[in-house]
Amino acid sequence: MEMLSITLPDGSVREVARGTTPADIAAAIGPGLAKAAIAARVDGELRDIGRPLEANASLALVTNRDENDALELARHDYAHVLAEAVQNLFPGTQITFGPATDDGFYYDFAPKDRPFTEEDLPAIEAEMRRIIAKDEPLIREVWSRQQLIDRWQKQGETFKAEWAAELPEGEELTVYRAGKGEDAWLDMCRGPHLASTGKLDPNAFKLTRVSGAYWRGDQNNAMLSRIYGTGWLNKKQLDEHLFRLEEAAKRDHRKLGQEMDLFHLQQEAHGSVFWHPKGYLIWRELEAYMRRAIDAAGYREVKTPQVMDARQWEASGHWGKYRENMFVIPDEVPNTDDDDAPLVSGKGDWMALKPMNCPAHVLIFRQGIKSYRDLPLRFYENGCCHRNEPHGALHGLMRVRQFTQDDAHIFCREDQIVEEARAFCELADRIYKHFGFTYAVKLALRPDKRFGSEADWDKAEAELREAVERAGMANDEYGWEELPGEGAFYAPKLEWHLTDAIGRTWQVGTLQSDRVLPERLDASYVGEDGERHRPVMLHRAIFGSYERFLGILIEHYAGKLPMWLAPVQAVVATIVSDADGYAEKVATELRKAGLRVETDLRNEKINYKVREHSLAKVPNLLVVGKREADEGTVALRQLGSDRQQIVGLAELVEQLKTAALPPDLA
Repeated sequence: MEMLSITLPDGSVREVARGTTPADIAAAIGPGLAKAAIAARVDGELRDIGRPLEANASLALVTNRDENDALELARHDYAHVLAEAVQNLFPGTQITFGPATDDGFYYDFAPKDRPFTEEDLPAIEAEMRRIIAKDEPLIREVWSRQQLIDRWQKQGETFKAEWAAELPEGEELTVYRAGKGEDAWLDMCRGPHLASTGKLDPNAFKLTRVSGAYWRGDQNNAMLSRIYGTGWLNKKQLDEHLFRLEEAAKRDHRKLGQEMDLFHLQQEAHGSVFWHPKGYLIWRELEAYMRRAIDAAGYREVKTPQVMDARQWEASGHWGKYRENMFVIPDEVPNTDDDDAPLVSGKGDWMALKPMNCPAHVLIFRQGIKSYRDLPLRFYENGCCHRNEPHGALHGLMRVRQFTQDDAHIFCREDQIVEEARAFCELADRIYKHFGFTYAVKLALRPDKRFGSEADWDKAEAELREAVERAGMANDEYGWEELPGEGAFYAPKLEWHLTDAIGRTWQVGTLQSDRVLPERLDASYVGEDGERHRPVMLHRAIFGSYERFLGILIEHYAGKLPMWLAPVQAVVATIVSDADGYAEKVATELRKAGLRVETDLRNEKINYKVREHSLAKVPNLLVVGKREADEGTVALRQLGSDRQQIVGLAELVEQLKTAALPPDLA
């Protein structure tokens, strides 16, 4: 009998017979682990707990404590159970594909009679729970391509048959059988899966919605019905997720933006924002805050053109890799009455709205001779950019076509990279903490398709890693993680992932160490040796874009922005008209102190005014009546509190003036 050497995470080695499964090894270690183990990592690959071992390998048993792996498995299984349930309830429905997603799963179907609707979901959920209760074994089998084609054609599964026919000739393919015998439900799938449907918690999933989806994402193909669900390891996790969804709906920046009169979007400018006075006031406060931060950190602010020649984008590499996302325009339109005449004669006559600022900053760097003594040079720009995002991908402030980046590029020598990156890590840390965010730092490593040599990528990744270590952030406290294959095509990047008030994460800030663009655009400086050298270019942003960061802030604070950001910091509201003159005096004194104040002298009941300004998220409501006017006081009501405080006018001015200071000036 052939024996295999299986190395466990603690370094111990077990000799087992070929064909032994990870489940067998778990059972040999102990009954507790045998019950808890749901899958295995074999030489790093996630596999079924019951798949036989065929060679010497390292083995790590996966339990629900390994939450990322466990959730991926559960969600994949929920998708399969969903497909089986739909075919049980709606005979003749064809199945296509159903992957796991970040918070659940979906499956695309070709219904026999009619598209599915949300009214169908309760019955499908009930059937899914019945399948889970049956505890059907999920059995992995290897089939040939022709076996699969024959099977799908026999069952009338034309979509699956089409896909199987395109798979490589002679390749062994895996299918998973739910249950036993001829009536077992079957799907083509790479796996892995849990050992049986009963490993799923029947109370930890919920079907959420139905939409249309084209087969293989092509609008020329058949329209399918896509059913979405969310799936978790237990009911507590599901309840927490549903609560987050409910909270997210309340905090939706599009809804609050309308209620607070901050901005709007409309079809006449797809993906671009119409900022109203109150919304733009918040923008200006953010911009002023960021200018103070970058001025103190030694940046020089620049401004670059919106439109540049296509040859510049070709030289930078963006024309070849990013052309479909750029808004391109002819440099000159010929004066002709011929509607069929070409607009331009060649590529050199094309211009493009900039999708990013970096090539323009290189052109500024190239003006004049730079010495090694001039470095580092830190160029900052509130740069307006345009990207041709598909209409269906646009989402409020979070995904737009026109946006403004808090963008900067640091041109430095090789010996300055780590220190510059470390300083940026600390700058980002201060700024995010000023806004009340916690965050995780991640390092996105080289992608498969990239510019530059392997040696340069090795150096760039090592430098960013060292910078985070020097900043004291390469640890669990800062959620430190490395992400293979997720870097940009020209550079690895550090990413800052913020966690908001309801536990959602948002990737915002980035820092990229780039040796490619300075080479492609011929940027150089004169070194101490009198020779020309290439600078390294650090691309960095903290907000990411003002639009998206503002959307995140609105949702994070549920519209109740910190006082320094609130477009209206206080409203002076009268109880009786006799107090109108005093209300104007209070407002004048507060304005002199630099506060943004409005008065509400309408002939309305005070409770109506309180409710209206609370909905508008005004942080301070100052109520005055005849007594307050006689005594020189104000009744202060702060947003979110039922309590009222009587304050003298002079004291109130000082109190609100202090409270309204931005965090970097407080």
